[in-house]
Amino acid sequence: MLIFVSKDKDMDFDVIIIGGSYAGLSAALTLGRSTRNVLIIDSGKPCNRQTPHSHNFLTHDGDRPANIAKVAKEEVLKYPTVRFLEGKAISAKKMKDGFSVGVESGQNFIGRKLLLAAGLKDTLPDIKGLAACWAISAIHCPYCHGYEVKNEKIALLMNGEHAFEMAKNLYLWNKDLTILTNGKSQLDSEQTEKLKSKSITILEEEIIELEHKNGQLENIVFKNGMKVSFKAIYVKPEIEQHINFNAQLGFELTDLKTIKVNEQQQTTAMGVYAAGDCTTLFRSLSIVTAAGTMAAVMINKELISEDF
Repeated sequence: MLIFVSKDKDMDFDVIIIGGSYAGLSAALTLGRSTRNVLIIDSGKPCNRQTPHSHNFLTHDGDRPANIAKVAKEEVLKYPTVRFLEGKAISAKKMKDGFSVGVESGQNFIGRKLLLAAGLKDTLPDIKGLAACWAISAIHCPYCHGYEVKNEKIALLMNGEHAFEMAKNLYLWNKDLTILTNGKSQLDSEQTEKLKSKSITILEEEIIELEHKNGQLENIVFKNGMKVSFKAIYVKPEIEQHINFNAQLGFELTDLKTIKVNEQQQTTAMGVYAAGDCTTLFRSLSIVTAAGTMAAVMINKELISEDF
């Protein structure tokens, strides 16, 4: 749904939400029910757009993420003070009494408060076939996907401390584990011996391709010509903010490149809140929707205090 806003009075909002996925929609629902004028700006590129099924979200376990988002959006837009704009926010700046947000279309909108909920962008290793498998059979979280591939032969594309910790966790779901360091192992001798004691294999050969069918992993091909079959592969991608406004708005990021927030979802910049994947690496739908609700309640409380 694309909403064109042309009248001057329609350019001003109580809250502008950048990101219309689960955290943003959850916040918009709470704010809409608080009769706040809200604009959601969303680029339509959620990080889970390739994911066939979502799990660990009560009443929606096994549903397609796109279906959950579609229903959520329909529910939110029943509230007449909430508007949705399909577009990409490209600028945000602090003004005397609020914030100005610009989108690619050239439009600018004014909001008293700003909620950042655009999520994270995953950057995968440059290996043929990996992007096509991402979120289908190349996965990142056992709590999201582990049950569906339990007791299967699983690979881990990672190295060092993270590989050790992930293998330790995955051993609950899978005993047939192979760590693919894609080069020289950075595991120390103690970690290596512990993994070997659990019959966890460590392969240092360079990977050249993931053979797959419609995103379902079939084989991993190595530079030395070896080919090994796996059901799935866990991957640790590099992350960055999908929309990075910290330089423009002056809020802080954590060492993990997530937006630093307090328990009320406030950033370190006055009037700017953040919720969802952009604030945490634990990217569960239940976690991000709850964060969106919390952010909305705190934003509304701040507006009430200013106006009373």
